[in-house]
Amino acid sequence: MRKTTILYLLFIAVANCFAQNDPTQYVNPFTGTQDMGHTFPGATVPFGMVQLSPDTDTIMFYQNGEYNKDVYRYCAGYQYEDSTIVGFSHTHFNGTGHSDLGDFLIMPFKGEPKFNPGTSQKPDKGYRSRYRKTTEAGTPGYYTVELDDYKVKAELTATTHVGIHQYTFEPRAKRKILLDLFHGIYNYDGKIVWSSIRLENDTLITGYRQTQGWARDRKLYFAMSFSEKIMDYRLVNQETEAYKGFWRKFDKIERLPECSGKKLKAWFQFKPAIKPIHLSPKDLRTGKEPPPRIGPPLKVKVAISAVSTKGAIKNLQEEAPHWNFEAYKEEAREKWNQELKKISITATEKVKSNFYTAMYHAFMSPVVYEDVDGQYRGLDQRIHQSEGFTNYTIFSLWDTFRALHPLLTIMQPQRTSDMVNSMLAHQQQSVHDMLPIWSHYSNENWCMTGYHAASVISDAIVKNIPGIDIDTALHAMKRTAWYPKYNQNQIYRIRGYVPYDDGPYSVTKTLEYSYDDWAIFQVAQLAKQEKLARALRVRADNYKNMFDQETGLMRPKMHDKTWVKDFDPLATHGMGFIEGNAYTYSLFVPHDIMGLAFLKGGNEALANHLDTLFTMPLPEEKYADTEDITSAGIIGNYIHGNEPGHHVPYMYNYVGRPWKTEHIVRRINKEMYRATPDGLCGNDDCGQMSAWYIFSALGFYPVTPGTNQYVLGSPNIEKAKINLKNGKTFEIEVKNQSPANIYVQKVLLNGKEWPKLFITHQMIIEGGKLTFFMSDRPNKNRGQQYGDRPYSLSAMH
Repeated sequence: MRKTTILYLLFIAVANCFAQNDPTQYVNPFTGTQDMGHTFPGATVPFGMVQLSPDTDTIMFYQNGEYNKDVYRYCAGYQYEDSTIVGFSHTHFNGTGHSDLGDFLIMPFKGEPKFNPGTSQKPDKGYRSRYRKTTEAGTPGYYTVELDDYKVKAELTATTHVGIHQYTFEPRAKRKILLDLFHGIYNYDGKIVWSSIRLENDTLITGYRQTQGWARDRKLYFAMSFSEKIMDYRLVNQETEAYKGFWRKFDKIERLPECSGKKLKAWFQFKPAIKPIHLSPKDLRTGKEPPPRIGPPLKVKVAISAVSTKGAIKNLQEEAPHWNFEAYKEEAREKWNQELKKISITATEKVKSNFYTAMYHAFMSPVVYEDVDGQYRGLDQRIHQSEGFTNYTIFSLWDTFRALHPLLTIMQPQRTSDMVNSMLAHQQQSVHDMLPIWSHYSNENWCMTGYHAASVISDAIVKNIPGIDIDTALHAMKRTAWYPKYNQNQIYRIRGYVPYDDGPYSVTKTLEYSYDDWAIFQVAQLAKQEKLARALRVRADNYKNMFDQETGLMRPKMHDKTWVKDFDPLATHGMGFIEGNAYTYSLFVPHDIMGLAFLKGGNEALANHLDTLFTMPLPEEKYADTEDITSAGIIGNYIHGNEPGHHVPYMYNYVGRPWKTEHIVRRINKEMYRATPDGLCGNDDCGQMSAWYIFSALGFYPVTPGTNQYVLGSPNIEKAKINLKNGKTFEIEVKNQSPANIYVQKVLLNGKEWPKLFITHQMIIEGGKLTFFMSDRPNKNRGQQYGDRPYSLSAMH
């Protein structure tokens, strides 16, 4: 009996060790793929440019000349409950509320080629295939599914620049691969400006396409290599060509080795994996048939580059020199393990799954946007060479300045430095002389409001991230904040607010400009540019110009300084706010929460506003016209499924009520996050939703990026160890953790009682231990000393 017990304990110890060394087992790549999450389940590596994933429909952006609302569900190209797969494309966004990409779709097939994808109702009309959920699976860096119509097992993995496919056909099938250069996400007639395919030899295809969409002028090149020789092929342009030119001397039905146009499709045929088996006359008489022999699968490697086909070939040769699919799959898994192991936690299985899935999503973007030789296409559409940094793209800054980028300052300091320098390069290449607003693939798409690159850069500089030149950064931030043509910026600088009758989202713009100006003010102080700092300090107070004493809320104001009449503080559309209403945006003053409390009449008034926000009902008609908001992400009038309120649960700390932060944070963690297809209550937004969970699970959150502070909450883990780049560790231990014990009784920092309601970045980076003592009853004595509360511009510390 004793021997059995010892063996059992040894087994448990080994299992726990394996779990710590392989946190990928807790990741569910299908989390958020149903409904609003807008994530994708396919294969990618951390921050990889290739994000190879199935697309399950081809909903067009326009229908009868108008916006097709159904397209919104396909921002990532995939919806979990769909029953057909169109194919596998190589670029995707993680969790956005608008879209693009879906480049270079591949579909294995047999039989007669079809160039139309068909529809979900009539899949047989096109090249798409039905599939069963029981055959679909994914882990970090790997995806597989069986395509029932073609009896093909599809497997995908990736490197940073290369998507690697493995297709196992049934025995003796005539194996074919379709390549669709017209397919895309958020597609419409006219989006493809031009595309080209070239047969380089009997195993290598190159080409490119240029699109106009969310990115107005986007060029992407590819090099596609097959593991076997092409036996037959066709390159087809499906558009009607007005000018025939002298190409008419060629028969386009025949095998031309190159083709260009706006609606390019191609197919390639290969020998059967095994030769047909000839049965003897005796076997034919008895009906006997030998068991099928399965030959080697067909493998495809697709490298991409924003520079050239030559660059794509270099990427292919450097990152994918062999044909061992299992080796690439294992390398991808190990890359994810290296990143996920940066934080090890002890927690329930559910929390582990939520936590590591959130880390997985948080480390998907921004993505590396340069070739293996450091060349990249800049915002000016010229080819540049990165010097001293790696160039990145996909900056969803309206979302990610809040928590994702602060998370990266802890977990990815080198990448943070590279990302900031990528933003500075963007500004230097910009015809507008501006930092990115929302940028991807050598383009500024101008989505959303504010100039939040300033927040990200300020946060990195304040936290002493190396490799950032403060003078260059401050120049770029100043040029951005003073650019007159951007989003009523000139009138904002003159009047101190954006008038409602001068453009949409006037209150949101004013509040966000005010915060971003404060972020630049922080850097101007560090750079000792006193005149600039004084000007920005004044602009940081502009949020006060939106405050209406009568309603106690931020309210849109006209040119003549009169308040907008017929004001509806619950409406999320048409009231001067974007993706939120007056109750939420009246709390967006992250740099001066105590100044906001003073405007509202004191701490009690601000606390009452917070209480009301979390308890008052928000009628459905108030957000019916805002597609980014659904009931799944709402608690009272608080909308966690959208970003503007993500700091709000932590605001109770500023008014001396930390137990209320602890209560609501634990409720959000429990109700709004599940590692299931429908487990995200809103768009993941390039990792921002996930970063909120990671911070909150650990017990602290960056309410004010641009300071070095993290505000304390209520952790839902038992232990955590953050393994830092400098070799040190920061540990978190939670005593008396349980679902009922959500309130913090006291906190120790390195064994000594810590009375403050925040910790600093430097405390984490220097290593140490934070200990929470939990209870089922609130401790209302914590945080009652004014100096124990977090930073606020108006507060005296």
